[in-house]
Amino acid sequence: MNTTLAEDTVKQQAIENVVRMSGVSKVFPNGNVAVDNVNIDIAEGEFISFVGPSGCGKSTIFKMISGLIDNTQGSIEILGSQMNPMQQKRTNVGFVFQDSTLLPWRSVLENVMLPLEFQKKSKKEKIEEAAQALELVGLKDYTKSLPRQLSGGMKMRVSIARALVAKPKLLLMDEPFGALDEITRQSLQSELLRIWESQKMTVLFITHNVFEAVYLSTRVAVMTPSPGKVASALDVRLPFPRNDEVRTTHEFSDIVAQVSRDLKF
Repeated sequence: MNTTLAEDTVKQQAIENVVRMSGVSKVFPNGNVAVDNVNIDIAEGEFISFVGPSGCGKSTIFKMISGLIDNTQGSIEILGSQMNPMQQKRTNVGFVFQDSTLLPWRSVLENVMLPLEFQKKSKKEKIEEAAQALELVGLKDYTKSLPRQLSGGMKMRVSIARALVAKPKLLLMDEPFGALDEITRQSLQSELLRIWESQKMTVLFITHNVFEAVYLSTRVAVMTPSPGKVASALDVRLPFPRNDEVRTTHEFSDIVAQVSRDLKF
């Protein structure tokens, strides 16, 4: 009985830590050490942003978590398992890249349906689920549109819908708003928080914008210059739901200042 209880406790702790990186390093074949001895636990339901100078290994960390590349040393546990994420159900991890990466010849609905194409569901079910994902990001009236007919912000919404359609437990976002104007960017930040709160996902987000990181996150992980390490992980003690007024508070400014100080190595 005690052994079973202990095993259940360990299993529950593993689930609560959606991502656990222990002593993780990545050395590329050319000898470049991109990431060195990264240690971080990310709990279920967190929204954690990674900030740091260009080339510090933020994207490399995300690619290792998603299974696109292997780590050289250390261990990475995803959803309680040390298996390569690509060996798990593909619905567990979603990825939104810097570019919307939409297929230009496919409609918005058809682009969102891509992750469902190899699932054993009827075409009607796939269409319904893709339509629901588009409604979630505010694009229910654009199902038949082609990517060239959309603005940059709308294309990114489609990319987010495509990542959400498979209902991932973990969503990785690599500078998704970097190429957008500030007005569109702030609008999508608020939309992303609304989606995160409604879907109860764990989100890992890369940005170079400290204000964006603080506005979105429950924690901000600050990385050192290459080879990248996690120098600090600051709690963002601002209440949810958040609105634009939060950006003008002293509390917000204080956290931005702390993250900015930690970025100065």
